[in-house]
Amino acid sequence: MKKIILLLTTAVILASCGSSKDVVANQSTNANGYWQQAVDYKMDVDMDVDRYQYTGKQTLVYTNNSPETLDRVYYHLFFNAFQPGSEMDVRSRTIADPDRRVGSRIAALEPNEIGYLHVSNMTQDGTTLQPQEEGTVLVVKLAKALAPGQSTTLKLDFNGQVPVQVRRSGRNNKEGVALSMTQWFPKMAEFDATGWNTSPYIGREFHGVWGNFDVKLTLDKDYTVGGTGYLQNPKDIGHGYDKANSGPAKGKDGKLTWHFNAPMVHDFAWGADPDFIHDVYNGANGVKLHFLYKDNDAIKENWEKLQPKTNEMLKYFNEHIGEYPYKQYSVIQGGDGGMEYAMCTLITGERSYGSLMGVTAHEFAHSWFNHILATNEAKHEWMDEGFTTFISNKAMAYINGEDEGTANSGSYRGYLGLANSGKEQPQTTHADRYEYNGAYGASAYNKGATFLAQLGYIIGDEKRDDVIKEYYNTWKFKHPEPNDFKRVAERVSGFDLEWYLRDWTMTTNVIDYSIENLSSLDGMSVVSLKRNGLMPMPLDIKVTMNDGSEKWFYIPLEEMRGEKAVPNNWTVLNDWAWAYPTYELELDGVDMRSIKSVEIDPMNNMADVDKENNNWSLQE
Repeated sequence: MKKIILLLTTAVILASCGSSKDVVANQSTNANGYWQQAVDYKMDVDMDVDRYQYTGKQTLVYTNNSPETLDRVYYHLFFNAFQPGSEMDVRSRTIADPDRRVGSRIAALEPNEIGYLHVSNMTQDGTTLQPQEEGTVLVVKLAKALAPGQSTTLKLDFNGQVPVQVRRSGRNNKEGVALSMTQWFPKMAEFDATGWNTSPYIGREFHGVWGNFDVKLTLDKDYTVGGTGYLQNPKDIGHGYDKANSGPAKGKDGKLTWHFNAPMVHDFAWGADPDFIHDVYNGANGVKLHFLYKDNDAIKENWEKLQPKTNEMLKYFNEHIGEYPYKQYSVIQGGDGGMEYAMCTLITGERSYGSLMGVTAHEFAHSWFNHILATNEAKHEWMDEGFTTFISNKAMAYINGEDEGTANSGSYRGYLGLANSGKEQPQTTHADRYEYNGAYGASAYNKGATFLAQLGYIIGDEKRDDVIKEYYNTWKFKHPEPNDFKRVAERVSGFDLEWYLRDWTMTTNVIDYSIENLSSLDGMSVVSLKRNGLMPMPLDIKVTMNDGSEKWFYIPLEEMRGEKAVPNNWTVLNDWAWAYPTYELELDGVDMRSIKSVEIDPMNNMADVDKENNNWSLQE
């Protein structure tokens, strides 16, 4: 019964977003037994902008939708990473290629510059608890175990100090933004089918519990705030939320209390600065696009030009993924580059116009891939970063009037560099366990984007595009895993794709096909092909004749159990099974002397690690 009540509550709150029906349907346990936990946060926070310290009270209703009884829970305390000697600090100073934004900066922080987040006065349904702080994780043994279907109320006080900006979060970033408040509150860890997800914060990204946030932020009245959720009291705030270009409301004792509601999200972030300009652009489907950036003459023009382009991004993602389900999104200057959060992003803003557009497109696309399709970024980072890279590259190409078909050619190059480097690890590697930061980046972004681009080569671009939309519709407001995407792709395409997911993501096997020879047999030309790499693929092959005409051939992969749609003038040949390293392509009735060249994958849609052996041409 409690589970049903929770779903109805979610439906009511989400009614303002216009998607409650979809969310309720997606929250239900479905036929294959999928389930997910749920949270409802209430937080009341007071920020001292002079000392960069804050205090807060949190009430969290936690609902156990799992089939297991829980005797403990865990919270993330991310700000504790920004202290000398933390795991993030030590890892950054011992990895071979440290993130230049971090390096040894944490080790040099003074006591008044570090970050911290501590919990006190914690209770469960009124009973005192004794939580144990272990670095960036809080271990909480429950006073009463939580059975399947039950809810419990956890209350706590917390106090924190905002670190000097090092990575994502912090104060006074290099562009002078006062507060980048991300990963700033005690955040419930996710318990899913794999168990508790309690990785320490070492610098990668996140996994959170779906739920609703009711947050009140009290701080100096001159600070303009932007972030997650819908502002509930715009007339009490001003700052451009009640009407364009309005200044701050009077406040009380020099402060204002901002009240935000954020329905069905898995994080809450905000940024604030006394010199923010706040513009509102009325976007597609009634979405209000907020832009908060420093009053800096050097960047104003770029930020103003960005606003209609962000709306074009919104329309592109709506069409090619699925409709954005919320009614606001904020682009906020802050952080140390670009990072996505629920209903907002924090990006550095002193960039060229092209760079500003690019980072916004990428972070905005994360609203679909991660903040609606909430993949566990620590375990399956390539699904989040890679899919986002793929679609944002295509969006940028479309908006700039460029060829969408080649938009991800840079991702192919990045992956091929990784595959030939000797430093690649399987994409099943936990994000914190990569030996090299560079290998993590190339695997997550480039190899992840190539996975989707190359899927178009395997099943056809139109089918791939249909897969993305069906994946969104099936898994929005959930935590999809790699096999979930594969099953959608199989259902939409009609092909078996286990081999593709397995070889591409679970191994470092590479694609490498070659043309070994062209010979003549009884007046028939025979092209001898070889699979050199361990990863199989179907093959597109072009034969160019001396007179300039072309003959196209398609060799299906047996494990696919089907063939993609090809033009009518192509010849579909017999399947090539993986265990056979060679294949003889017989060109019946074609005199060898009439052939000018033969090429495997002439459109470069396959991530073959050695393209030098993909061609044969008549030797002069």
